[in-house]
Amino acid sequence: MLTILGFAMIATFLVLIMMKKMSPIAALVLIPALFCVFVGKGAHLGDYVIDGVSSLAPTAAMLMFAIVYFGVMIDVGLFDPIVRAILKFCKADPMRVVVGTALLAAIVSLDGDGSTTFMITVSAMYPLYKRLKMSLVVMTGVAAMANGVMNTLPWGGPTARAATALKVDATDIFVPMIPALAVGLLAVVALAYVLGLRERRRVGTLTLDQALVREREPESETVLVGAGSAAGAKAGAGRGGPGGADRSRGSAGSAGSGAADEASDDDFKGLDPNRPTLRPKLYWFNALLTVALLTAMIMELLPIPVLFLLGAALALTVNFPHIPDQKARIAAHADNVLNVSGMVFAAAVFTGVLTGTGMVDSMANWLVETIPEGMGPHMGLVTGLLSLPLTYFMSNDGFYFGVLPVLAEAGHAHGVSTLEIARASIVGQPLHMSSPLVPAVYVLVGMARVEFGDHTKFVVKWAVLTSLVILAAGILFGII
Repeated sequence: MLTILGFAMIATFLVLIMMKKMSPIAALVLIPALFCVFVGKGAHLGDYVIDGVSSLAPTAAMLMFAIVYFGVMIDVGLFDPIVRAILKFCKADPMRVVVGTALLAAIVSLDGDGSTTFMITVSAMYPLYKRLKMSLVVMTGVAAMANGVMNTLPWGGPTARAATALKVDATDIFVPMIPALAVGLLAVVALAYVLGLRERRRVGTLTLDQALVREREPESETVLVGAGSAAGAKAGAGRGGPGGADRSRGSAGSAGSGAADEASDDDFKGLDPNRPTLRPKLYWFNALLTVALLTAMIMELLPIPVLFLLGAALALTVNFPHIPDQKARIAAHADNVLNVSGMVFAAAVFTGVLTGTGMVDSMANWLVETIPEGMGPHMGLVTGLLSLPLTYFMSNDGFYFGVLPVLAEAGHAHGVSTLEIARASIVGQPLHMSSPLVPAVYVLVGMARVEFGDHTKFVVKWAVLTSLVILAAGILFGII
């Protein structure tokens, strides 16, 4: 019964948000609360929610201060050279823009943290997608899949969890999987190329100057998924173009800087050389601070929430020594902070109920028990296939510490090595990174102004394909 209710709860959540019948925050809270009553454990709902909030509170704190930190870095111009380099490569060609998104997300993912990857990638690419009127779900989908492949790095999380759960060396899991993961990354780039060609056919190829002219034409208004309302676009047209093109070329000067800071939907901030928040004299300080922060995070010198808390405080103090300016910067990014942290705490209700009622354990045990006896010698393949739905419908902790040891034991009984099971367990990460239980995905869709349901409908099929490509490559190369 718990198994049926668990799958029903997840299916109800996904259907309602994809059909846009409920907002993700409302669905994450109300649906598990309702199913908790169905299970007959409504009296324990408070305990489940508190347990869920307690487990995700550090993540929410990390995201809050990380958004402030990277928001300040964007304001002061740290990532402007990245945007210019991408623009030089992309040349306003949609195909190059999508491929550039995949490459940028993969490179930034080397730090091992999905949230920072999405913040940097969206900050650099969002203005270009909006200016060229490209589909924003293409950006979020490609970024999520590229990060999912790179999330298998030993310091990214899943590989370390698998190594810990099965008591093996993370290097022995990851290094042999490099060829298969490389094929998976190539598959993401190839998919980005195909999706880019599709976008090129839809919007055409422009130079940047043509894109600026096109943006100022009222008849070219296009409402993209999550990019704002038609009313907002018309308001932008009344200011001299839907994208505030006059400001981005510096003609408005600093007089409209306050509005420009707040209306990030309408401002091509990444290329505006005149915004008053720029701090060119502090560029190398900010660059070194960011490198030091990411290095400390990889080396685990301090908990990540503490690192971003210290980093945000230091960045604000040095770049904006006057208190009113600090308050203005915090206010400018408060919308993103509230959306993302609110989503994380709402997800805590979902995961708390799913775990507390025993639905996660029941679903996992049912899936393991349904494996036919004849599939025992092929437990590597079975584990790889199961990693797709299981890491999507439950947290990495639940899968790697709860389910993987059972799969490994079943494989060991049929002569399948523990390392083979461990390697197969990481192939589902491209799909996992778009799971509603992953806090980082809310950073991605929130900063990109994309509805979570639209992102899910677009990315799931491609993420499954990417995961299957990695699995097939692993089997072909004799790794799994």
